[in-house]
Amino acid sequence: MVGWVVIQRGGETSGTRIMKNTSHLSRPRDVVARRDLMRIGSLSALGLGLGDLFQLRRRASANKQNSTLKATAKSCVLIWLDGGPSHLETFDVKPDAPKEVRGPLDSIATNVAGIRISECLPRTATMLDKVAIIRSMTSPLGEHNFGTHYLMTGYEPTAVLEYPTFGAVVAHTRDASSVLPPHIAVPEFRVGGGRMNGGGYLPAATRPFSVGGDPAKSDFQVRNLDFYRGLNVTRLDRRRQFVNALNDFGDGLERQTSTSTDSDLDRAYQLVTSADAKAAFDLSDEPRNVRQRYGSKSIGQSCLLARRLVERGVPFVTVNNRGWDTHDNLYTRLKEGYTGAKIGVGLIPSLDLALAALIEDLEERSMLGETLIVVMGEFGRTPKLNVAGGRDHWPRVFSALLAGGGVSGGQVIGSSDSVGESPRDRPVTPSDLAATIYSLLGIDPNTELHTSDGRPVRVSPHEATLISEIIG
Repeated sequence: MVGWVVIQRGGETSGTRIMKNTSHLSRPRDVVARRDLMRIGSLSALGLGLGDLFQLRRRASANKQNSTLKATAKSCVLIWLDGGPSHLETFDVKPDAPKEVRGPLDSIATNVAGIRISECLPRTATMLDKVAIIRSMTSPLGEHNFGTHYLMTGYEPTAVLEYPTFGAVVAHTRDASSVLPPHIAVPEFRVGGGRMNGGGYLPAATRPFSVGGDPAKSDFQVRNLDFYRGLNVTRLDRRRQFVNALNDFGDGLERQTSTSTDSDLDRAYQLVTSADAKAAFDLSDEPRNVRQRYGSKSIGQSCLLARRLVERGVPFVTVNNRGWDTHDNLYTRLKEGYTGAKIGVGLIPSLDLALAALIEDLEERSMLGETLIVVMGEFGRTPKLNVAGGRDHWPRVFSALLAGGGVSGGQVIGSSDSVGESPRDRPVTPSDLAATIYSLLGIDPNTELHTSDGRPVRVSPHEATLISEIIG
């Protein structure tokens, strides 16, 4: 059951949906057989921490449906601006609006006539011909967790079912082409308040593998890709042999024929011991000028890592950039980064460097056409600045950006009214965007997946409509 609550912050009032107590309802759970538990536990004994990833990935692939669509994009990089970026300071500037609406930032022209964006996005402005901006995104959900669920799944949240994110659906429907996990989050998948597991009702194998460290830091290290203290290759081999022998014994009791190896264990072992897998995360391999092109901030180095991952066959990477919940001191946080900065090091200049570098880098490697880039957050910000010099939650209208992967660039889809308060034309819902993303990735939006109790669920809602301007 869904109710409404009024939230007032910074002098602005907005409505957001909340879930009433539904403790009488129970969520279906995955049923794991005794043998599966034994194997998962054995993998943990190896010190891998990755057992369920590979054990359940196999189970997921057994239920996948092959799409009749031909994928334009082989992979997707979702740049998630966690907290809700201001559309008025990024992709939907209002230079002719009153000052309290216009805000502290100016606009600049782009390489597409008639399209202007924030002054803090100069590099992105030079390649807008490769970009499609949606200025009429709209949602009723102005709370971080609910808004994030809607934008990352295409479904409004319910009390009875958590829907899978784009990355989970891709992981579930694609054959693994790499030893690397199919859904990776950089630095980590803690979005919208951290309540989503990322996999929803799909098996645990589809949940994002969080690297667990910031690629921008000198001591960056990927979690779960090294042995636990006291383990080495020799000891790992011994434990692996023991687990395989144990599995063979159990298999012999359950059936007459058996194999001498366990493919899930082998894949986990391969990931942990693979020099190539570890090399994928080693940014020191990149030339200095490439690393500088992306910028020194977390979002820049995370986007560089995302490029390295999709280059090695990872189909979905979420770059999680936090800090966009700008209720106060908007100018400093968005442009300067800190008081007295001599150059722009705030959220938007950092995004500009990262996004432009990712587009350029992929294009230079002839990968842009097969890599979909999506930039968005859970909602926009209020049309008027509040008394603290910031903007509050505003889901009624906001912006999203897409590039590469078959996207028809050089265009703006839809518009907001003169003060960025509501869609003026061509409203686009998160469901519409989800269906479009799936279509670009070769996944039919009508595809049905199944919950653990066998209930069929479409990957996008029935009411979703493809954004034809993007797909072309």
